[in-house]
Amino acid sequence: MIQQVLFAIVVVGAFGFALNKYAKIYRNIMLAKDYDTQGNDFQRMKNVGLIAFGQKKMFKRMVPALLHLCIYAAFMITQIELIEIFIDGFTGSHRFFRDALGGFYTFTISFIEILSVLAFVATIAFLARRNALKLPRFHMDEMTGWPKWDGNLILVFELMLIIFIFHMNGADEVLYNMGKSGQHPGEVGSYGFAISQFVGPLMFGWLAEFGDFGIWMLNILERFGWWGHILMVLTFLMYLPFSKHLHIMLAFPNTYFAPLNSRGEMENMPDVMNEVKMMMGLSEMSADAPAEDELPEFGAKDIFGLTWKNMLDAYTCTECGRCSSVCPANLTGKKLSPRKIMMDIRDRAEEVGKNIDSGEQQAHNYDDGKSLFDYISREEIHACTTCNACVEACPVMISPMEPILKLRRYEILTESAGPSDWVPMFTSMENGGSPWAVNDARDKWATDELEKN
Repeated sequence: MIQQVLFAIVVVGAFGFALNKYAKIYRNIMLAKDYDTQGNDFQRMKNVGLIAFGQKKMFKRMVPALLHLCIYAAFMITQIELIEIFIDGFTGSHRFFRDALGGFYTFTISFIEILSVLAFVATIAFLARRNALKLPRFHMDEMTGWPKWDGNLILVFELMLIIFIFHMNGADEVLYNMGKSGQHPGEVGSYGFAISQFVGPLMFGWLAEFGDFGIWMLNILERFGWWGHILMVLTFLMYLPFSKHLHIMLAFPNTYFAPLNSRGEMENMPDVMNEVKMMMGLSEMSADAPAEDELPEFGAKDIFGLTWKNMLDAYTCTECGRCSSVCPANLTGKKLSPRKIMMDIRDRAEEVGKNIDSGEQQAHNYDDGKSLFDYISREEIHACTTCNACVEACPVMISPMEPILKLRRYEILTESAGPSDWVPMFTSMENGGSPWAVNDARDKWATDELEKN
């Protein structure tokens, strides 16, 4: 009974802490502008199935994709055993589903153990890739300090989760062999789990020679594995809001709400589009149009000028660096790293959220004298070629290019600033409709062809 009460206190406390943090993340995301979610629902669900569940875009790089699949599959299937652990914890039972499921239970736990071994190997490989092989995309400037620790710490957590599973199953296997298992006291046999039926006796079988003391130790070891596993699960749950691995949850809504239009299609600015239409006589001035002295703010200066989908992108970022590794600006030595852009947006959102929570600022009129330009330099946003390579590379359909464009639009259209070497291009486009300073009109060739015919 004491264990059940303690289990309930720990679980409720962990979930309460985690939900509070997740609620703040949701609040931070919704500080941004609205986002048009209209579109083909079937196509959106297809994206979730193929890209979030099916890991489709991961397989553009086969080796890390297979390693990630091992961890992903183990994580998903292990939730079945986790359900049983929660039931056992609240009710005081032991292997609640075993009698009801029989042989299927043995098959399920065996499958989980095989996946866990594969996940263990994959986790070791990922640690080696980060720390021994030192893949360049994991050692860029933005991957120092906490991002580096975070990437390694979550892998260590995964190793501990797997070790505790085998610790629990292995000790219980030996107890069952002795007829001392909590499932059926007095019944002698083997659970027959694929891995622990061999690993258990190998690791803990020697304790059977110590009689009652050995049984007591085996029960302690089994409970140590059981508690260790559930505590690591709860630790993982509370840690996710502070980690890049929040994508485990957010990848699904992020792929669902991803734009369905062509990758190369850029978002129009309604204020500019309406102004042009009025100049061309294609529309009339709206009654609620801003007065001449009330100039609209073009682009985005801070997170409040982005959409909540841009913010969801930032919190979904896995920091895998695939975007930066294919960015032509980054590859040619320029300062831009699309991954850093998303990390900076998330960091700014966290800063804004903390200031609101502390009471220093209010969400509706927030102004702490800072903006995204304090995180992202002008040099970075100028370097973007808008080639969409980063968008295409992202395994969870994040678009780093969108906030870059919005920051650039704010700088050029609202601040009337920008690189001096861009001014001739703007002048040429304004005067001749072409970025190239040529004397002839851009459509002169078409006029010449018509005259010939």
